[in-house]
Amino acid sequence: MIIRRQLIARLAQLIRQKELAKTIDRLPLEMAPRNMEAQRRCCIFKERAIARYKTFPLLGFVPNDEDDELITLSQLVDQACQREEPSKKILTVVDEACSNCVKVNYVVTNLCKGCVASPCYMNCPKSAIHFNRNGQAEIDHEKCVNCGICQKACPYHSIVYVPVPCEESCPVGAITKDENGNERIDDDKCIYCGKCVNACPFGSIFEMSHIVDVFGAMEKGEKIIALPAPSIMGQYREPMSKIVPALKKLGFHDVVEVAEGATITTNNESVELQEKLEEGQLFMTTSCCPSYVQAVEKHMPGVKPFVSHTKSPMYYAAEIAKERYPDAKLVFIGPCIAKRKEAQQDPNIDFIMTFEEIDAFFDGFEVRVSDQEPINLERIDRESRNYGQSGGVAAAVLARDIKVDVNEMKINGINKKSMALLKTFAKGKATANFIEVMACEGGCVGGPSANVDVTKGRKQLDASIKQCYTD
Repeated sequence: MIIRRQLIARLAQLIRQKELAKTIDRLPLEMAPRNMEAQRRCCIFKERAIARYKTFPLLGFVPNDEDDELITLSQLVDQACQREEPSKKILTVVDEACSNCVKVNYVVTNLCKGCVASPCYMNCPKSAIHFNRNGQAEIDHEKCVNCGICQKACPYHSIVYVPVPCEESCPVGAITKDENGNERIDDDKCIYCGKCVNACPFGSIFEMSHIVDVFGAMEKGEKIIALPAPSIMGQYREPMSKIVPALKKLGFHDVVEVAEGATITTNNESVELQEKLEEGQLFMTTSCCPSYVQAVEKHMPGVKPFVSHTKSPMYYAAEIAKERYPDAKLVFIGPCIAKRKEAQQDPNIDFIMTFEEIDAFFDGFEVRVSDQEPINLERIDRESRNYGQSGGVAAAVLARDIKVDVNEMKINGINKKSMALLKTFAKGKATANFIEVMACEGGCVGGPSANVDVTKGRKQLDASIKQCYTD
């Protein structure tokens, strides 16, 4: 993540200096200069290769789609500047960075006693266990199918399960190894929650970035409007009145807070909730989390009738921005990878940028949020600015005048357990009639592309909201 952040900040600096195409080929050499010892890899040449390939998705290209290994980064910049729209791909694995970390999940440790009963050997369905000269068991990785029977059978607990971090973190089994041992993401299963991105200890999973497209459009003189998510208030100690002018310093023509759209979402969802419950529907869930929407579409079709039809705050904020600036291009800014998927289905959203990218651009453009002169902001209700944390959406909806009894529940993070719970609710076993679902623990402030951890994000969001409405 540190390397990714450094790469983005350096790209931002080159864009500001208008030297991206001229200087980018030297970027891997800057990341791993000749006289520097290798930091984590075998040699600086491996580190240079990884830095080069990690730059591909930041330019909007899939590393594995490279037809010519001699193509330069500057040539990719030229291609990126000429394309009409960014790639539809959302996540990619940089094979050069992927360590093929675990080929077999079960390993015999030196705690093995070589017992006479040999329950691991006797119970293995694939005859994958043999014994070495010391009488200790060993697993033949060519035969092992990761069933785990040996681990359960061992009376000394000497066989351990070694997880693959990215696979272990995925709640829907969307990431698995290919025939070469590299991880591959199945788009038919992926819900774009981003858990794998931060779980990988080698930083080999990347979002496909739009940064070249956004700043290329600015360079051409197009109006670019920033739509920052409410959770951006949790990323900085400074209030929103300073964040907005900082965004304009980067080159955005204007800023429309997504919190404006959240007010419309709240109004529509509260009306829909009352109508659905009056009609006798068992329960209704929120619909503003795109990762949850993807999970329903791909893995929980039985839950779909219970999902609100109300659009997300991004959708309504984009309508507001388009009404004000019909000829402008819109950029949603948030901590969410799944928003890239939602944006592909929204005719008004042109690009997505993450909090991580924006903060790296603040560094690259030498813009300090704390140095900005505060401005007067649109008056937006408190609940709408609180959408960014778990419980915020439900609190906003329930603050409206709903004339039916509501028993709320918060699902704070999508995982196998919470998905199983929702499936049982859809079968008539619901224990609440209004359910807020957030894919990320803690809400959007805990998103995969946030700059700060969820605890700090929630604390700063609460402080920023308090200051905003005290002022």
